Parts: sequence; structure tokens; C-alpha cells
Amino acid sequence: MPIGRTGAGRVLRRHLARVAVAIVIGAVTGLLVFSVTQISGRNLFVITGSLAGALTVAVLHVYGRTAQLSEVKVSVPQLSELTFVVNNDGRQVAWHLFIETATRVSTQPLARDEGLLRETLSSLYGLFQSTRETLKAGRPSKARTGGHTVEYLAVTMLNRELRPFLSAWHPRLRAYEQNHPESPETDWPHDAACREALAIVQRNLHTYALGFARLAGVEDAEALLGDGVTS
Repeated sequence: MPIGRTGAGRVLRRHLARVAVAIVIGAVTGLLVFSVTQISGRNLFVITGSLAGALTVAVLHVYGRTAQLSEVKVSVPQLSELTFVVNNDGRQVAWHLFIETATRVSTQPLARDEGLLRETLSSLYGLFQSTRETLKAGRPSKARTGGHTVEYLAVTMLNRELRPFLSAWHPRLRAYEQNHPESPETDWPHDAACREALAIVQRNLHTYALGFARLAGVEDAEALLGDGVTS
């Protein structure tokens, strides 16, 4: 499932809850210090403690976003093997994109006499939409010199694979369906050509799925993908 508005709201609520807890802890700490030292100026201690607690949780949050930074080599179709730099947030995004890419009908083999192109094209469009929503819901990763981010891999998949294929074949199939509502899809004159182009996209999506898996730290991703995804 993509990280939609609901997921973004949950993340925001978690962050606000952490800040609230930090403020309470800071306030209690300030009161304890006041009680022990018997120094006047209770409000000053409460405010100072609250600010200290909020600052602490902010520092921990920034540290958590940048902790465990690592470099990963990933093969990108039509390009080459590139170096990516990911942190904990990047791994989470990569995991969502791996699940979206690996579990859709669009990544499954489609034999000449099996399946429907309409179903597969709709799945590809769904993958495009969910990937875009996932990227929109998160914060952009900070790229390091010589390294790429998980967002770069996702946008490359959208612009080099999904967008060109959908732009070329979706309007043609839709026009045929509108002009021949009673005819089976297999009678479409471009059926074979579309399936050939689709097979190439599926092989490339398999590579992207493996790339997201590597960025997410998934072990034995090939086994998770199974035999259904074209290789």
C-alpha cells in the first residue's frame, strides 16, 4: 500500500506525541531540580526544562533520520550500476516501493494466449500512481556527493519505463475498446506488438524491484519475487 495522507498523518501525530512527551519530561525535570535545590524561579525551571526536552527529541529525530547511512550498488535499466546512499527513512521508502513493484499483475509474465492487456495496463497505471503518492508523502533524501537516493531510482522508473509505455499503448488500446466494444481484446491488431513491449517493461521492472529490495536491506529478494516476475 502507498504511504497516503492517512500514513502521513500518523507520522505527524507520532512526531507531535514525541515532542509532547519531551516537553512533559522536561517540565518534570525542571520541577525536580527546583525541589532539590530550593532555588526560586519555578517558572524559569519549567520553561528551561521544557525547552531542553524538546531540543533533545529534535536532536534524536535528526539523528534517527541520518543514522546507519550506507552505500549500496544497484543496477538501473538503460543506465548502469549506480551507487545509492540510504538512511533509515530511505530504507522505509524503498521497502514500500519494493512491495508495490513486486506484487502487482504488471510484473507477472503474460503469455500470448493468457491474461488481458487491459488488466496489466491498469496495474501499471496503478503502480505509477502509488509510486508518485509514496514520493509525495515523504521528505526528499539528502544526496551525498557521488551517490543517488531512493527517490532518484523511483523517478527513473516512472520516467524511463512506466510513462513511455503507458503513453504509447494506453491510448491505442482505449481507442480500440471504444470503437470495438463487442470485439475481444485478442482481435486488436496491435496486441502482439503491445505484448512484446510489455515483456521488456516487465523485465526492467523486475530489476527495479530488486534495486528497491537492495536499498531496503531485504535479504534473498529473488526468492520473495518468485518465478512469477520476469527475469
